[in-house]
Amino acid sequence: MRLELLADLVLALHAGYIAFAAFGALAWLRWRFAPLVHLPAAAWGAYVELAGAQCPLTALEDALRGAGGGSARGCIDRALSAVVYPAGLTASAQLALGWGLVALNLALYGFALRRRTRSRASRRPSAR
Repeated sequence: MRLELLADLVLALHAGYIAFAAFGALAWLRWRFAPLVHLPAAAWGAYVELAGAQCPLTALEDALRGAGGGSARGCIDRALSAVVYPAGLTASAQLALGWGLVALNLALYGFALRRRTRSRASRRPSAR
């Protein structure tokens, strides 16, 4: 049972990582250093999707579920598995997800850059 709980925690961490890779660009609006953390995370997410690679978190979760018997699915597993591991994911759909992640991050960084630039301009003293 403990291994199943650990597997559920890894799955929850995985879902959080996916959300951060997708939307972490918005953290730049609050923290200047956010791109230093987010860009590598987003790049890894795009690599995994575009290359069809397996994320180490998936391997860890699978190993924990296997060692724990892997039969009973917990609440977190049922709720998040469909999001993290969509049923029937094809190679072309995985490529679309990877390029979608890249496009979403470009759009979000563009949005954040405009907001940051506008915010800086409004703080400048006017030249009179």
